[in-house]
Amino acid sequence: MAAAAVLTAVLAGCGNDGYEPVGPFRPLPEDPPPQVGPPTESPQVPAPGDPADPNAGEQAGDPNVVASGLTVPTGLVVLPDGSAVVGERDSGRLLQVFPDRSPARELMTVPGVDPAGDGGLLGLALSPTFAEDGLLYAYLSTATDNRVVRFPLGGTPNPVLTGIPRGETHNGGGLLFGLDGTLYVGTGDTGNPALAQDGASLAGKVLHVDVFGQPVGGDRVHSRGHRDVTALCMGGDEQMYATDDSAGDPDELDAVVPGGDHGWPDAGPDSVDPVVEFPGAEGGLGGCAVAGRTVFLGALDGQRVHVVELDGSGAAVEEPTDFLAERYGRLRTVVLDAEGALWITTSNRDGIGVPVEEDDRVLRVPPPGGTTDSPL
Repeated sequence: MAAAAVLTAVLAGCGNDGYEPVGPFRPLPEDPPPQVGPPTESPQVPAPGDPADPNAGEQAGDPNVVASGLTVPTGLVVLPDGSAVVGERDSGRLLQVFPDRSPARELMTVPGVDPAGDGGLLGLALSPTFAEDGLLYAYLSTATDNRVVRFPLGGTPNPVLTGIPRGETHNGGGLLFGLDGTLYVGTGDTGNPALAQDGASLAGKVLHVDVFGQPVGGDRVHSRGHRDVTALCMGGDEQMYATDDSAGDPDELDAVVPGGDHGWPDAGPDSVDPVVEFPGAEGGLGGCAVAGRTVFLGALDGQRVHVVELDGSGAAVEEPTDFLAERYGRLRTVVLDAEGALWITTSNRDGIGVPVEEDDRVLRVPPPGGTTDSPL
């Protein structure tokens, strides 16, 4: 009852900022949780880019494609068994996909998702204690706010952090668990740049909370001055990076500084400079993953993965290079798995891209320079 009262108060306190809501956030009853795991007698995880058997490539086409026929897959997490859960932005549907390209398995639909504007199901993260609690975390848009929820597969979402401003554009969606088990949340300025540097607003920020949504260190705001934090990633040195999508102006890869102001909309002498910028035609940054001193960035408008090499100080060594350029269309989520492969989602059915019959797709490929045989 108390949770319902809080939810009602949040919904009543939010105003109209220009988008057309689909409807209120109403958790729906779910069927019993589905069985989640690899297919019976599934072989060990194959090398990325390799078919599961010698004839599979001929039977199923491109061996880099592990799932097809999705609609705007946006969030993706890799499970301990080597399979992955991917979420569709508009529908809120979650599917399990397999590295050996077994048929995708529908798991559930996250209720209450409102995809108006660029909102929807925007990010997924696996609980740091998933083996014990089986929980997933999702960043999603409702009709009146953006929020973080958590749930077991097949269960009803419970709110973790609500009241993040919601707009027609720049709704954020980055989710990342730190090594200490606390949660970082990337938000957007909702099209109102002034909110990004307003310390009283949760918009245009990287937030830092525990698994119950309570602030870490007394303040939820970890960094400010961001336009649209679509993805967060962290390397072994615990340096966190954020993709900041500008929707037209240069996009940024930011090395997030605790307490830092990243300069949007007004850069000052103390503002944190980006690691690298990408012109609008090469941007639309929507995903990031870190391997050693290499950062991989999914680019929607650029239709590629940008590869950024860093030196020991965290500065870019040279100009970023391209990977998979214009091969699969608009690329969004990028996740690194335990085998060193990159899982990448396409976003060609988002109303901007030009889809082919197989879209949208989930890819699993070796990174550039990898030693695994691949048709790249």
